[in-house]
Amino acid sequence: MTSTIRIGALISGGGTNLQAVIDACEAGETGGQVVFVGSDNPTAKGLQRAERHGIPSFVVDYGAIIRRCRRDPGDLRLPADFDLDEMRAKSRLFPPDTDASKVKFFLETRAAAESELLAAMRPYGFDLLILAGFMRNLTPYFIDRVNTDRANPQIMNIHPAILPSFPGTDGYGDTYRYGCTLGGCTVHFIDYGEDSGPIIGQRAFEILPEDTLDDIKSKGLKEEWILYPACIKLFAQGRLAVVKRTYELPGGKTMARKIVEISA
Repeated sequence: MTSTIRIGALISGGGTNLQAVIDACEAGETGGQVVFVGSDNPTAKGLQRAERHGIPSFVVDYGAIIRRCRRDPGDLRLPADFDLDEMRAKSRLFPPDTDASKVKFFLETRAAAESELLAAMRPYGFDLLILAGFMRNLTPYFIDRVNTDRANPQIMNIHPAILPSFPGTDGYGDTYRYGCTLGGCTVHFIDYGEDSGPIIGQRAFEILPEDTLDDIKSKGLKEEWILYPACIKLFAQGRLAVVKRTYELPGGKTMARKIVEISA
């Protein structure tokens, strides 16, 4: 398959999903090529994977930015087009009773980091941005500046659980502790919530009574390495469309939801 799309990747750690995607791209299995790897973590081992494959990489140290702003709030370097009220209205990352000052600090420091991230990404040009173990929630500030065409989202994530069950940072752990007999992984487009965007694909595996948490993680990673390249291939083929569906519920109520349709 000839490369047709340019893929950017964001990571925070070891980058095993990044490696699976790079390998699939180099084998001509996705219809794309990874053109940059970015990280919020200067010590992310996945950066070494990029280097081994000759892929440009960069770091925007979120931790350093947050610590700097905590020490000296006057050193907050907000982008000129940042609107706190707009970000508060759009974001679905916080329960309604969350302390307003915490929301403000989060949105402002993340926007400061995200503006640097956007600047670092800009020279490469990309058609799809994949999150491959990027352990930072993206705010509407970043999302809106990547998804300039709302009908065609460009940010894809992989999550270690069968969504909508077990969003958050410990999907396999939550699956294990809940006593599930099936585990799995999900690839979805990013929206303003946490792991709540339209689902592209899922894979499942059986959890046996004797399985440990490490067993579940091992099984899950093997499925992730299959699922992520397959979903990227669908994107490269232009077969993914996000559509709004409205469903009638008992009692005359309705529910609206954006879903992904996959064309033949």
